[in-house]
Amino acid sequence: MVSIATMRQVVNRRFFHNLLPVPPTRPLELGSLAPPFELLAVQRTAKVRLWDYVGTNPKESPVPKRPVVVAFTRIFSETVYCPLCYPHIVELNRQYQQFTERGAEVLMVVSLDAAQAQTVATDLGLQIPLLCDPTGRLFRLYRTGQALGAPLPAQFLIDPSGRVRFRHLFSFLEPNASVERLLVALDRTWLQGGDRPPETPTETLASA
Repeated sequence: MVSIATMRQVVNRRFFHNLLPVPPTRPLELGSLAPPFELLAVQRTAKVRLWDYVGTNPKESPVPKRPVVVAFTRIFSETVYCPLCYPHIVELNRQYQQFTERGAEVLMVVSLDAAQAQTVATDLGLQIPLLCDPTGRLFRLYRTGQALGAPLPAQFLIDPSGRVRFRHLFSFLEPNASVERLLVALDRTWLQGGDRPPETPTETLASA
């Protein structure tokens, strides 16, 4: 039985803002530039910018960049997780080294405030940088959709030039892209870029 305290954590202004279903019907185009962002990474207590990893900072000379997986996940409060997303969070964190060994970064985004996100990072022992987006602005910018009190999950792979090379949007058949799919997409991105050979075989992927 859900306690009153838990209900108070979940049912707030953010919950009602995301209450009505909005499906992810207008996804970002593959090959398009990823929308830039700057969000607080709670483990570092510092803001992280997408352009710290991809593209070129116009104020600096061009420097080598790396691919980034932006993993939007669905958590209602620091103690209430979406049952379809919790296993994915745990597995992505467990396999985090697979991405860093391939020269990539993973940024996980939640629609929680900083205090709630810090609790989640601590409770789950997250190695992955956890970025908090309490207004849900970045979820809307990436057109992930929303339903029943929280934005929907989605995953995007952004190449070193800042372009979207893989996307997965929520569906009940496949709520989140598996770690295996993300790794294959990452290897394929390196292969197409020609800067680094893939370390695992590639396979055909759905684009959405």
